[in-house]
Amino acid sequence: MAFLEDCIIVFVSQILFFTGGWLFFMKQLFKNYEIRHISVQLIFSVCFALSLTMFELIIFEILGVLESSSRYFHWRLGLTLLLLMVIAVIPLYILYSVIHSLSFVSDKAVRIMTVLCWFVFLYGLWKIGDPFPLLSVSHGIFTIEQGVSRIGVIGVTVMAVLSGFGAVNCPYQSMTYFIKPVSQSDIINLERRLQLTVDMIVAKKKRIALEIHRRKKETQNKKGLWNILSSAVNRLDSSGQDIGQLRLEIYGLEELMRQLFMEINSMKNMQERQRWSQTLQGKYFNVLGHFFSIYCLYKIFICTVNIIFDRVGRKDPVTRGLEIAVHWCGFDIDLAFWNQHISFLLVGCIVVTSIRGLLLTLTKFFYRISSSKSSNIIVLIMAQIMGMYFCSSVLLMRMNLPAEYRVIITEVLGSLHFNFYHRWFDVIFLVSALSTILVLYLSQKPKYDASID
Repeated sequence: MAFLEDCIIVFVSQILFFTGGWLFFMKQLFKNYEIRHISVQLIFSVCFALSLTMFELIIFEILGVLESSSRYFHWRLGLTLLLLMVIAVIPLYILYSVIHSLSFVSDKAVRIMTVLCWFVFLYGLWKIGDPFPLLSVSHGIFTIEQGVSRIGVIGVTVMAVLSGFGAVNCPYQSMTYFIKPVSQSDIINLERRLQLTVDMIVAKKKRIALEIHRRKKETQNKKGLWNILSSAVNRLDSSGQDIGQLRLEIYGLEELMRQLFMEINSMKNMQERQRWSQTLQGKYFNVLGHFFSIYCLYKIFICTVNIIFDRVGRKDPVTRGLEIAVHWCGFDIDLAFWNQHISFLLVGCIVVTSIRGLLLTLTKFFYRISSSKSSNIIVLIMAQIMGMYFCSSVLLMRMNLPAEYRVIITEVLGSLHFNFYHRWFDVIFLVSALSTILVLYLSQKPKYDASID
């Protein structure tokens, strides 16, 4: 009876998660598009619900909700279904959609090519284990451990890249220190230079059009061999060369026009950031940006130390902090009570920030590259990334849980090399953060002088 009640609780929560994914799909992703496929909506919403179920089960582990046997069952069921989505269902649908978009392929050929490409995908996914210390064939092939071990490499890489970018970009976007002062006169000067460039392009294109028209007219009005020969000589001597030179000059001016337009747009965005920084919200995010900048520097330092000394934390941060409070600071506190509640708050914050950060990133990505024809394929790719991301989150969040709350997770995941995934995260995070710093530094350099030549 207790098992049935636990199943009802999980099932109802999954219905709520599914509804949330469906609404996010309809109201956020596809609000500007008319073409919608019900199968794409179902796949995205199911993947969203299964992903959030992983986080829900982690919170249930901390709070002790559900029976231990029920939690173990739903851990295995949830991971199996999520792996089935990211290894079989979504890749098959993506491959089918891409191949089906080729108009010269028949329906039968589409199905055959989809299955063949899917087997290639499975082979590539399995070969990921060769350069990394993942599980061997002796642990089985069609197991949760094998699926998570290989999906985890891709998912942890995505997490580390997004985390490294966010750790640097967040303080960069929030702090007033990084806002370059832009005056209205600078923008006016660049707009004037852009207008002059446009005028020069128009003038040169007019010269080309007039020259082509003159040539046609001479050809139509030719009156003899001498006129033909003299006209040909003149074109070779001057006019033909002039048109080629003019076209080269136009190409250079059009490239300059594009760069000037981008520079003006960047300066106007910076001016908008200046006005936003003076608001109450801007001042709040400025303070928050200082905190994140300290966290970014600390995280880069810790990742560097972990990589150099091949170090992985053995205790979760909550237990370590409470031990410092008791043994070093002399506080008399109930370790079990505070361990549970602080762990719940920490995991809750990680869950909320992870979900929010991933959805915001994927939404920006979708709006930037999607169109009415490719939007369904892009949504499927987003669902694939989301599934791998949240599946890998279980591997990394396990380290943030006290030992008594990670028992079932460890049993379900089996004998994975958990330390490898943490080291891999540190390496990719460091590369991503340093690359973002370099890109932002280079983007700050002005490309053009605002004054007119």
